[in-house]
Amino acid sequence: MNAKGTVFKYGDNVDTDVIIPARYLNSSDPAELATHCMEDIDKEFITKVQKGDIIVATKNFGCGSSREHAPIAIKAAGVSCVIAETFARIFYRNAINIGLPIIECKEAANGIDAGDQVEVDFDSGMIYNRTKKTEFKGQAFPEFMQKIIAAEGLVNYINNKQA
Repeated sequence: MNAKGTVFKYGDNVDTDVIIPARYLNSSDPAELATHCMEDIDKEFITKVQKGDIIVATKNFGCGSSREHAPIAIKAAGVSCVIAETFARIFYRNAINIGLPIIECKEAANGIDAGDQVEVDFDSGMIYNRTKKTEFKGQAFPEFMQKIIAAEGLVNYINNKQA
């Protein structure tokens, strides 16, 4: 599995309140949530993001409340992967549970800029910055996590195993 797209870059402590503001939590529709994704930190995100694009951030991405709406909004907006130096633990788990690939890699988080073209190989954990012709070694996804992501989330994975 691979992800490939243009980078949207953010800094430290991007919390779930700016990923999907609380005023929109009355909806659980992924398409509706996507229309408000990142709007409190980047007003232009939703008008510029294309299917497959990648978010890169530094430390503690997804901190704040444990709302599952945050990774759902990111995924529904078309983002194929989030790369960060570190993730808030509950965001990390929620992202995997809903099938949003995320990779921790300090070097990539610091060596990739907004607008760079990046490709991620989930099997190897390699992150290729095609713009700068650099590469970084992130942590490869264990096979069971790749299966959850391929199934579009934990619930689908479990349902498919029982079928």
